[in-house]
Amino acid sequence: MATGQIDHKKVTAAGILVTLGIIYGEIGTSPLYVMSAIIGEQAIDEDLVLGGLSCVFWTLTILTTFKYITLTLRADNKGEGGIFSLYALVRKMNVKWLAIPAMIGGAALLADGIITPPISVSSAVEGLTMINPDIHTVPIIIGILFALFFIQQFGTKFVGRFFGPVMLVWFSMLFILGIKEIYLNPIVFKAINPYYAFHLLVYYKEGFWILGAVFLCTTGAEALYSDLGHCGRKNIRVSWGMVKIALLANYFGQGAWLLNHTGNTLNGAKPFFALMPGWFLFAGIIIATSAAIVASQALISGTFTVVNEGMRLNFLPKGRVEYPTDFRGQIYIPSINWLLCAACIGIVLFFQKSSNMEAAYGLAIILTMMMTTILLNYYLYLKKYPKIFIYSVITMLSIVEVSFLVANLSKFSQGGYVTVIIAALIFLMMWVWYEARKIKNSLVEFVPLAKYADVICDVSKDTTIPKYATHLVYLTSAYQETEVENKIIYSILQKQPKRADLYWLVHVDVIDEPYAVDYRVTQLVKDKIMHVRFKIGFRVEPHINLMFRQVVQELVKSGELTITSNYIPLRDLHIAGDFRFIVMEKFLSYENTLNFYTKMILNLYFVIKNLSMNEERAFGLDSSAVLVEKVPLIVTPPGSYDFIRLD
Repeated sequence: MATGQIDHKKVTAAGILVTLGIIYGEIGTSPLYVMSAIIGEQAIDEDLVLGGLSCVFWTLTILTTFKYITLTLRADNKGEGGIFSLYALVRKMNVKWLAIPAMIGGAALLADGIITPPISVSSAVEGLTMINPDIHTVPIIIGILFALFFIQQFGTKFVGRFFGPVMLVWFSMLFILGIKEIYLNPIVFKAINPYYAFHLLVYYKEGFWILGAVFLCTTGAEALYSDLGHCGRKNIRVSWGMVKIALLANYFGQGAWLLNHTGNTLNGAKPFFALMPGWFLFAGIIIATSAAIVASQALISGTFTVVNEGMRLNFLPKGRVEYPTDFRGQIYIPSINWLLCAACIGIVLFFQKSSNMEAAYGLAIILTMMMTTILLNYYLYLKKYPKIFIYSVITMLSIVEVSFLVANLSKFSQGGYVTVIIAALIFLMMWVWYEARKIKNSLVEFVPLAKYADVICDVSKDTTIPKYATHLVYLTSAYQETEVENKIIYSILQKQPKRADLYWLVHVDVIDEPYAVDYRVTQLVKDKIMHVRFKIGFRVEPHINLMFRQVVQELVKSGELTITSNYIPLRDLHIAGDFRFIVMEKFLSYENTLNFYTKMILNLYFVIKNLSMNEERAFGLDSSAVLVEKVPLIVTPPGSYDFIRLD
């Protein structure tokens, strides 16, 4: 087993420790701010405290435990999870509009990745104000965030070894601090009764809107599913039992402390830090900050994974992906890293305090949860669950999540609009990329290769045509081996006749299995035209240059191919012939008469495309051996002119 890997098939102490460090950062640090968000500026009273605790208890039970731990973790795609993995599972049902909830959920999840690091680190660092009320925490928060993003380029293998122990200390502290306070005021156990949640939501003044604050306790639930591939279902389920006990102990402990201060307002005090004895406060702040850094790191790594999957599924433009460690799923995307860094620092400067960020937090992630529920519904149908079970579960989850959505909408004007705008912009980019690709694919003209095979062979033998390359490799989108794009035929025969000893057609299929890497070679015309089809998973980086070279080496080794140059001086020395790749890149032709929607989509697409990675780098091709040929994209050709010839 590679370094950093854990066995997914069995529960081990090491597996649980790694799981604690990887996936529980966001949901694990929620006690820093949930109870203070529920109380807000209101006077503390028993109905508010017990009702809020009851809502927290049942939210963690219904959404986190039942929906994600019990049900959604079953929807693993060859061991991988997350909304894009779930979409890859259900898209085989050919329900075309399912791409929309997948894109909305992915966009909202990425927006959540922008707000989570600032609120987690801010909530922890602000504990210093209990030691020195005049301390300015913003520079400290920005410094921690910048350092966190700076180390991403070196990989997190070394730091990752400490994530598990840090979170083990953190959850142990949550449990001990909570139990100590519960022992002094065990009345808080009454909150397990759902009556108190019902009473708060129905009868308490503006009680329903408190759900916006309650929802913060489960915002990290989506991460439990997204990181399925890193930890495995069994380790997640077993560790969640311990995590939930620690979380509830701390929430109920804060509730017990609040009940001892009924009639008062928080006035900026944080119930979480109030549980700590004075002698432990500074150490507690250090532990809390460390846990917040782990939570932020987990969100950053998760963001890289979501973006990478989005690129593989053609929801997002291509970007450079690096692999700084040998840890499975550990990737680094420089452009995303620094955009995320700038956005997180911007959030801190805009909101200044974690209490202000609470309004922006939650609205985006509830959208992700709702989109997951939609896709989960189709997964349950796909797996032939009883219809009565599907109807009951989806109805219950929909009622709960719509209630949270409505409650969170009340925070829109207070800061929630920030994450909604970010999510909307990300969704717009996904939609433009997705729609433009559909438009482009609809315009691709495929022709039978057999129709042109003889003339291609004649070009290959015609010595009056300068040899373009020994091996000429085209990337083709034609799924059928017997077909090829008309533009490739045009490139070989007309644009500039390209003589080569051997022509290669390479097709890349991105399939629903996350880590598959397969290929098939077909000799279409003996010793003249070869077809290579790669089938790679949506989490595999397509280094086509490297993959193709390995295929050629295997063909040479098996005796199916010789690549010795046909130039006599080089052939005598057994020097291999040259390989040259040709990538066809479209541009929007002026010769188009487009409606407003199509014109807007294509113009935005080419703006985004010009800012993203070019085609040859996206396919991992060596730029010294690649020619990019520009091909006009003509959607709707204009009508002909009514010329009048003048004498």
